[in-house]
Amino acid sequence: MGLFGNLFKKKFETVSPARAKEMQLDGALLVDVRESHEYKSGHAAGAKHIPLGSVQNRLSDLPLEREILVICQSGARSAQAAAFLAGKGYKVTNVSGGTANWRRQGLSMSK
Repeated sequence: MGLFGNLFKKKFETVSPARAKEMQLDGALLVDVRESHEYKSGHAAGAKHIPLGSVQNRLSDLPLEREILVICQSGARSAQAAAFLAGKGYKVTNVSGGTANWRRQGLSMSK
């Protein structure tokens, strides 16, 4: 069931890493919800780090007027974050396959 349970039923879109990168270049904020050690081992270039367990306490770090892209390692934790954020009124999109898929598609990474 996950950290946020079944309380948030709002829908969100899921896009490929390539599409997410295009959206990021168009102004969307990419948020990596993995744990600190995962983020530090390599993350999508330009991603803001907010661990999944901190999302609900860091809403002030996420602009309501801006598209939010969420990414994790495989897409599961980011889907939880996306559902939560959608329930809070954010325009949010999940990145399919997470950082693993981002890397496989040859998109830019940072450490």
